[in-house]
Amino acid sequence: MGAVARTGTSLALMALRGLAITNPLLGSALRIKRARCAFCPSVNWGKRSKVCQVWHPPGCGSGVMPEKRTIEKARKAKRAGKAATTQAGAFVREEVHKIRRGEHGARSPRQAIAIGLSKARRAGVDLPPPRRGKAKARTRRSAQYAYSAGQGKRTTRRRPRVSRALSQALKKEPRTTASRRALSRQATRAASRRTAADRSAAARKAARTKGAAGRSAAARKAARTRARKRR
Repeated sequence: MGAVARTGTSLALMALRGLAITNPLLGSALRIKRARCAFCPSVNWGKRSKVCQVWHPPGCGSGVMPEKRTIEKARKAKRAGKAATTQAGAFVREEVHKIRRGEHGARSPRQAIAIGLSKARRAGVDLPPPRRGKAKARTRRSAQYAYSAGQGKRTTRRRPRVSRALSQALKKEPRTTASRRALSRQATRAASRRTAADRSAAARKAARTKGAAGRSAAARKAARTRARKRR
């Protein structure tokens, strides 16, 4: 029963990119023709990942799969014409929820956000790495690697020992870094580094792309927040 459940999960994840597969219940193994993973865009499929239970090419190195609804949210945002940063926000949100559920921790809010952005780049979100001077060289190299892998310009390779070491290290980090207060402080610091004109332009663009229903819902939420703080 467990194997059937895992197979069903694999089929659902593979269906995200319209894979041509045969029914696993009728055959001894899955046969995939030039399929693409929902996370890693590489082709030439080979081994099955023990982490996400999805078929990956040898040396895929994509790590843990994002949730299906996260990928759907990102695709919906892309169809709506939202920016790449908005599409990547779905992956950051998923990572924050994972930390709050206790699956792992993060050293700081910035690390939690960085993990989500890396997943977004690997999933194919067209989010270029930060420019020179905007981040450390090591961060820029990591972002460039993830971006190239997501755009199909680089063949990644699996590194199980490194992956396990990273997972064990993250589990030792605190969970409070994804709290509302910590994320609020991070947002305030990030906003303070932007100019007033930049913040204004971003707000105007957000108002345009949100739509009437979205603006109305945001206004109601803001009113509830103000009322709660007045008490």
